[in-house]
Amino acid sequence: MSAPDWDVIVIGAGPAGALAAHQLARCQLRVLLVEKRVFPRWKVCGSCLNGVALRALEEAGLGHLVGDLGAVPLGRIRLGLQGRQLELALPAGRSLSRGRLDLALCEAAVAAGAVLRSPCEATVARSHPGGRKVLLRSGTDVQTTSARVVLVATGLGSSGLSSPGLGRTGLGPDLPIEMRISPRARIGAGCELDAGVSGYDRGTIHMAIGRHGYVGLVRNETGALNLAAAFDRPHLIAAGGPASCAAAVLAAAGFDPLPEAAAATWRATPALTRRCKPLAAERVLLLGDAAGYVEPFTGEGMGWALMGALALVPLVLQGQREWHSDMEREWSRRHTRLIGSRQRFCHGLAFTLRRPGLSRGLLAAARRWPALTAPLLQHLDGASCQRITPEPCP
Repeated sequence: MSAPDWDVIVIGAGPAGALAAHQLARCQLRVLLVEKRVFPRWKVCGSCLNGVALRALEEAGLGHLVGDLGAVPLGRIRLGLQGRQLELALPAGRSLSRGRLDLALCEAAVAAGAVLRSPCEATVARSHPGGRKVLLRSGTDVQTTSARVVLVATGLGSSGLSSPGLGRTGLGPDLPIEMRISPRARIGAGCELDAGVSGYDRGTIHMAIGRHGYVGLVRNETGALNLAAAFDRPHLIAAGGPASCAAAVLAAAGFDPLPEAAAATWRATPALTRRCKPLAAERVLLLGDAAGYVEPFTGEGMGWALMGALALVPLVLQGQREWHSDMEREWSRRHTRLIGSRQRFCHGLAFTLRRPGLSRGLLAAARRWPALTAPLLQHLDGASCQRITPEPCP
């Protein structure tokens, strides 16, 4: 077989894919970054970067982007539950719209030497000696290309993968990767309200918690109010849509009403809580949301994506020289060690918040003894999180 066309093909130009492409292009690898949408684009997301995400950008040499794009410093988080509120000081955080952040990371990857192809859909095909084939589709034009290593960072939709019986997971028939969606997985939903909407101070994360879901609100760099929520599927259907669900949660939490949300354009996500296993196959590695997801809080999802992109680089560099099955197992181990514990924390928090009596008791205890919130704040800051030193390029 002839040499692969690319050293690395990255499918998906969100934060995980774009940062991985940036790091690998800096190592003088031939990187093709494929994205099915045209940037900038709006996405359902809390628009928050916590301490973990900010540290990952710094370690990647892109920490300046946050300030350059006018990100809003976040100093407090206000929790609302059953008519009671609790305010906590945040150790670190910034609010930045995903449209600007994703575009900036994509442009940084291109500036580092990656080649961007967008809009274009990619599907991982069979392997061949020394590489993996990928089908590229732009409109009616279909091409076949190849790379030594393929990174799948296609998000919750995972449109770059396809296996019989697994829905739109997306890998070819020789890739034994399963995606399992939790039967209790919530549906994400969000919208953006104009800067003129009253209430909800700049620099504060507002989190309203209800029995059937939660609503997070934060002002971004333009002053617009970003609303991101997660609801139980049966309740979402019974209420007639996300606007009604959000209104009920805000009212139950004692937060100011947002009548403008009823007329806003809402977008939804696929089911949030899911698990992929394994996270790799021959010359294919999953990262970001495509590698598994749980309900995140205050920027956790962004932190997972950026940390994973940095942690993956050494394995991709090794895969340029040779490939063996131990590398696939190693990526699963690294992902579990680096991100698994943080996802378990969020899963446990979601479990607590779904139980009114337990969550009410915890809120009352935190109001009386503020020191009890220290573990939560330390987790959000990520001070104890394993640092990832970018791999020196060969």
